[in-house]
Amino acid sequence: MLTFRAMTEKDLPRVAVIEKAAGSHPWRTSHFIDSLKSRHCCQVAVMNNTIVGQGVMMLVADEAHLLILSVHGGFQGQGIGKAILRQLTEKAQQCEVRSFFLEVRESNTTARQLYANEGFNEIGRRRGYYPLSGGLSEDAIVMAMEIFP
Repeated sequence: MLTFRAMTEKDLPRVAVIEKAAGSHPWRTSHFIDSLKSRHCCQVAVMNNTIVGQGVMMLVADEAHLLILSVHGGFQGQGIGKAILRQLTEKAQQCEVRSFFLEVRESNTTARQLYANEGFNEIGRRRGYYPLSGGLSEDAIVMAMEIFP
């Protein structure tokens, strides 16, 4: 059974392992430490006493911004990313957020489909936002969802 809880600094070694395996430019542990210190909504998904994914959401006024969502490679394709996103959306609703924003790599079609299926719509593009190897870059697709109480 999948459960959620607030991330703590004790979780960071496992969070870092998941993050490093998630993509070519993972968040550093310092990013998670900064998010914890800033009191962002930092959640871990736990299955059988093992962290299998994480999500960080920043709340500002009546807006939420998804900063990172990662699932351990061995657990991908099981709906855990969707569950984390829904958990964060529920937290945003509890905080009376009206709009939820995120950026996603243009090439990450799996994540883009997940976000679209959960009610996010493409609202823009950030040219050259994500680094690629060899000094190249990739556009970010900006997506948003209106949240209603």
